[in-house]
Amino acid sequence: MAPNSKDSGGESFLKVLRPLVEAYFSFCARDQPHIRSLGLTPSQFDVIATLGDTRGMTCRQLSEATLVTKGTLTGVLDRLEAKGLVERLASREDRRVTIIQLTSEGQEKFRKVCANHINYLRPYFERALTAAEMGTLRELLLRLKESFDRGLNQPF
Repeated sequence: MAPNSKDSGGESFLKVLRPLVEAYFSFCARDQPHIRSLGLTPSQFDVIATLGDTRGMTCRQLSEATLVTKGTLTGVLDRLEAKGLVERLASREDRRVTIIQLTSEGQEKFRKVCANHINYLRPYFERALTAAEMGTLRELLLRLKESFDRGLNQPF
């Protein structure tokens, strides 16, 4: 046990860390094969799910709204464009800006795969958690994410 671990929450932290990582790995083991069975990679699914029911986004907005890194986004968009699911359009307000939006085929794919995937994942969550617990877990995970985003040298 680390020095002052009881005072700093070290013991509690260690009891949370491993189950958090194990839950993430278990989620990915179910989530990713299902997404692939729908004909998409996880990154492609993320982009389609984010663009669905929108008028489109800039690459910057899309990068900020998805889990796809900026370096990976261009390749993902290229492959989605080749599949006829997204298109790149010049912005009407600023010709230097490109808007990424789903094509009509992309919107149809969004409706099919997102509903399918939500219905696939829902039972895993509902079997383990009540609606109230899901709300609490969401708040706690967002708080933890914010702590990592802020880093150690930035106070709350």
